[in-house]
Parts: sequence; structure tokens; C-alpha cells
Amino acid sequence: MGGSRAIRLLSVVGTRPEAIKIAPVALAAAPRSHINHRILATGQHGELFDEALADFGLHPELRLPPLLHDSSLDVMTARFADAIAATLRSERPDMVLVQGDTTSAYAGAIAAHRLGLPIGHVEAGLRSHDLHCPWPEERNRVMIDRLATLLFAPTSEARANLVAEAGVVTGIVTVTGNTGIDALLAMRARLPAPTSSADQALILLTCHRRENIGTGIEAICDAARRLADRGDVMILCPVHPNPAVGDIVRARLAEHPAITLTGALRYRDVVAAMAAARLILIDSGGIQEEAPALGIPVLVLRDVTERPEGLATGNLALVGTDADRIVVTASRLLDDPAAHAAMACPAFPFGQGDAATKILDAIEQYFSSDPPDDHPLPFGHASIMDVAR
Repeated sequence: MGGSRAIRLLSVVGTRPEAIKIAPVALAAAPRSHINHRILATGQHGELFDEALADFGLHPELRLPPLLHDSSLDVMTARFADAIAATLRSERPDMVLVQGDTTSAYAGAIAAHRLGLPIGHVEAGLRSHDLHCPWPEERNRVMIDRLATLLFAPTSEARANLVAEAGVVTGIVTVTGNTGIDALLAMRARLPAPTSSADQALILLTCHRRENIGTGIEAICDAARRLADRGDVMILCPVHPNPAVGDIVRARLAEHPAITLTGALRYRDVVAAMAAARLILIDSGGIQEEAPALGIPVLVLRDVTERPEGLATGNLALVGTDADRIVVTASRLLDDPAAHAAMACPAFPFGQGDAATKILDAIEQYFSSDPPDDHPLPFGHASIMDVAR
């Protein structure tokens, strides 16, 4: 689509989930000789980011200079935005892509907006409709969507959220599916068939949400111990590197013989663990999209989700962080084959695995009118607060 005009794309990404979800775009762009796609790594997740890209045979072409991360979110966002803007001035891409709702994505959108560059938002339109949950992700994605030129909504529900915000969201919306499904299906195809024990069911557990730190994660760990005490399950828990999370998890779960704590797993190992699991307990976002495609029931350890599509298909259930509720719901799925089967039917509410192709087609369509090669820089000296407002 859109002819053969050369297009320079720069993706600003920094966390492991961003690496996983931008990888399909990079891979799909490679055969299109007229598209030059490069990755700018912010360093937000360091080695975890590089490992995730490496699982797809990719690496970042550009990196920000080392920045201090042990500061407030607003200070960190401002530092990232300034450093990203400097790189954009040098590289002068035709469009900046950001993925999701991280600090890296928010700062990348702000930097591009300051320089008058078109912004493509991969995974636009997600909403929990609660600015404080998840924090700061809900704020970030709302603001990115207001700045974006092209909004790649993963589902019709996400598109409806953007349409409802017409007037403040002014970009072009395209429903593409989620690139996370592209990544999942590509990785799953490379892995051997999962094996499972007839005596013990595998439960995959992750917990790290900022709003759950403290009493929430303590309750999740208490529920995990009670489930592990059953004797017929094994729990695999990759421990988040945040000490405020890891200290709680290790203190409450490290000594239990049916619980295995690991460091952060590589993406390929996460996919293998999901495929082998009987049940997944999580408070994160990406697995809410991926597990339905594998037909693995998911209990979401949050009170709200910005991914209601998985609730509608029956693959996800919201259980919050109440230990009793977690244990009761998980036990029912472990003990009742019919209840498990009802949540275990594979579904694809977040796309069929062709999101990256649709994103690139939409970008080519946008540039088919041959906008000028050089971009004005009207926001060169705007402050971060001016743009954020």
C-alpha cells in the first residue's frame, strides 16, 4: 500500500514488554525495502530488554546515554524526553513509534510532539477508566493517545474508547490486533510441545503492580502458599527485580517446597511456562492478552482491567488481591474439570497474529500522499509540562 516512498521509522522503547511487542513490527518491516525501521532503547529495563529483542534475533540500533532511574516518575519522564528529543533531532525520522503505556512510551511521545514529528501509538485505546489503576500507565496511555497521529487500536473495544474521546483524540484510528499475539504465535511455533505432570498442576504466578505493593502482594503470597499446601500443584513465580516486590515475595514464599522462585525469565521461557500451565495468576497486562490464545485460564489479581475483551471471552476472571477469593476461585478451576474447560477454550480477542502487517500498511497509507521529507520543529523549546497539558 502507499507506493514506494522511503519511510524512516524510529521506535522508542525501553521495557521488556515493549521489546516483545515492537519485535513483530521490526521483523515485518525488514522485507519492505522502502521502510527503514530502527529501534531506540531508553534503557528502562536494561538487560531484560536486550534479551527479549535477542529472542527474535533483533538488537537496538540506538541507545540513550545512561540515565538515573532512582527518581520520581515525573523527573524520570523529563530526563527521558530531553534525551529522546536530542536523538530525534539527529536522526530526523519521518514517524516515531511508541508502544503501550510505559514511561519510555510517554516520554517518546512527548519528545516527538515537541519536535513536530508524527507519532504512531502501537496498542492505542486501552482504558481502565481509573487514572489511579494502573498507575501511571492509565495516565500515560491517555496522554499518548491525545498526542498520536496514528492510533493502532488492538480491538474494536479499544477503538470505541478512542471514538468516545473524539475532540481530544484527533489522530487516525486503525484496528490492527495486538502485536503481542504476533510475538506469541511466532515464539510458540519455535518451541517443543509442552509437557505436564499427571500428579501436579503447574500454576504460573507473577505479581509486581505498583498499586499492589505492600498489603496486596502480601495477600497474593498468602494465597499462593495456601494453594501450594494442597500438595497437587507446583507454583512457578518469576520474581520482579523491584526490591519492594522481591523482598515480600522471597520472605513469604522462598521456603515452600512446592514453590519455585526464579529471576526474570526470558520471553521464550515465559511462553513455554504459559503453554504448560494449568492456571495463571497475574497482576500484569501482557499475559492477559496472550493466555487466551493458548487457552490457559487466567485469574487477574486486580480489581479492574483495561483488557475487558478477555473477560468477555471467558478466558480471564478478575479476583483482586483478597487471599480467600483467590484461593476459592483457583481451587474451583483446579478441582472442577467443567469449570476449567469453560475458561480454557482458545480465543483470539486481541488479534490473529497479523497486527504488525496492518500497522505497516496503515503507515504506508499515511505517507502515500508524500508529505515533505523535512519536518518543522515548532516545539523545539517547549517544556515537558507545556506538552503534557
